[in-house]
Amino acid sequence: MSNEATQPYQRIVQDVRAKIGKGLYSPGTKLPSTRELADEYSVAPGTVQRALSELRIAGLIYSHQGRGSFVTETASKSTDDSTARALEALQEQVQDLTARIERIERDRSA
Repeated sequence: MSNEATQPYQRIVQDVRAKIGKGLYSPGTKLPSTRELADEYSVAPGTVQRALSELRIAGLIYSHQGRGSFVTETASKSTDDSTARALEALQEQVQDLTARIERIERDRSA
């Protein structure tokens, strides 16, 4: 998906996920306020709310009315797990492509 095709709320979700994965937002860390995030990403507060909702559904953050949104204790493990799954999928694709190339080269030289 190109950057132009990514919805604004998805960019926020991806960025927060990346910051959690890199340890910039560790478990228990309070996220910037909705207004601060809206200013940072140049979007409407409703867009930030949608992103926060997606992050809550994914189990990466939790929110307290009037206090803000915080990174869950399991968030970094969740992003590590999804990264590991993505790497495994890529490894399988590379192995499949390697096998295909080897078959093509074998067929050409026969």
